[in-house]
Amino acid sequence: MSVKITDVERIMVNVPFRPRPKPWNEVLIGQWGVIEVLRVSTDDPDIVGWGETLIHYTWKTVSDEAIARVKGRNPAEVMADDTLGAGLQMALYDAVGKAQGVPMHRLLSQPFVREWHPISWWNTKTPAAVLAEEAKDAVAEGYLAHKFKARPWFDVREQLAAISAVTPDNYVVDIDWNGMLLEPGEAISVLQELDQHPKMGIYESPIKQDEIIGLRRIRDAVTHPLVEHFQDSLFPAWMRDDAVDGFVNASRGVAGTLKHGLAAAAFNKNFFLQIVGTGITTAFALQLGSVLTHSRWPMVTCLNTFSDDLITDPIEIAGGLARVPSGPGLGVTVDEAALARHHLEPPYKLEYPRQLLTVTFPSRGVAVYTGIQQLWEHARAIGTMPVQDPGANMEVRLDDGSADFDELYRRAEIMPVWSRVEGASR
Repeated sequence: MSVKITDVERIMVNVPFRPRPKPWNEVLIGQWGVIEVLRVSTDDPDIVGWGETLIHYTWKTVSDEAIARVKGRNPAEVMADDTLGAGLQMALYDAVGKAQGVPMHRLLSQPFVREWHPISWWNTKTPAAVLAEEAKDAVAEGYLAHKFKARPWFDVREQLAAISAVTPDNYVVDIDWNGMLLEPGEAISVLQELDQHPKMGIYESPIKQDEIIGLRRIRDAVTHPLVEHFQDSLFPAWMRDDAVDGFVNASRGVAGTLKHGLAAAAFNKNFFLQIVGTGITTAFALQLGSVLTHSRWPMVTCLNTFSDDLITDPIEIAGGLARVPSGPGLGVTVDEAALARHHLEPPYKLEYPRQLLTVTFPSRGVAVYTGIQQLWEHARAIGTMPVQDPGANMEVRLDDGSADFDELYRRAEIMPVWSRVEGASR
């Protein structure tokens, strides 16, 4: 069936986070709920394609130029173009699949290899007690894998232990440091300790990904898989030195995701897909994962962190696996009533009060920071924090309008405000 694109509608929504992770998400990833849903109409009123873009966290937003470029075209002619942006490309594949009466994976020129795909529950930087409650929900909802972000301002040992205490023996925990273990010696010390834990799964990005020799040192010293975000420029060196066990396949459109998946498979390296969004994006990721042979590790779409999946029938999850939707296109039906409920007027950026983040490092003292960007700089770029201090913890104070808050905030903006605690070792 030949169809032409007649219109592309942008629908802006703010999908709230679930109540428990909401306070921590708002501190650390507060803009993720701002989502642009794309509705692609064709000259056949029965063929409508849907996609979505997290406009503050995506491989590419959708430009007016991209929309103009596809209007009047057959969506099959342009759907493989990753430069169109996340939501528009998704919607085009959805439309073509519907026009042809086949699921999206039949359009990818790769054999269908799995009907069910491993999927992971996800949390950002979060206290151990909150992670434990999240893990209980994960098990209740059919998950058997959990990825979270490890940071110097929480004790990763406590986090792992808290999750482990409330989950079954076959539950697996994957941990991402985003390079914040800084260098191989520090990383090996922490990871060898975590190696002893029976539920430990994957170590993601313990140090900077271009430190090839350091990654190989770490890989030789630990017993669990070491993974990095796939990078074209680094892939030859990683493979030459066999420096990593596998990859995060993320931040690409359809063509890029397939390219990286096939390259990993050529070297027998496993990976997990990381494409973030609601049920719309999760369906898209499952279609991709269903044809990539080495997409064997639990995918991360962060579906669990949103209060609404924006589809009428939820993705089926059981036994740690998500069923690949079998209907045409993405295989899901967008909930247009939910889009109306969550409608967002411009400006498309959420406003949050100022924050003071107070981190206790038992070995060194207490430091006050003004937000996640400053935390990131001092943990990774400047490196003034202890790497993984046992007992580390963070408390959040929102702007209460007081002169005391304002004075401390202004001081901490210039430089984190440190104070000693009794018993600190240095």
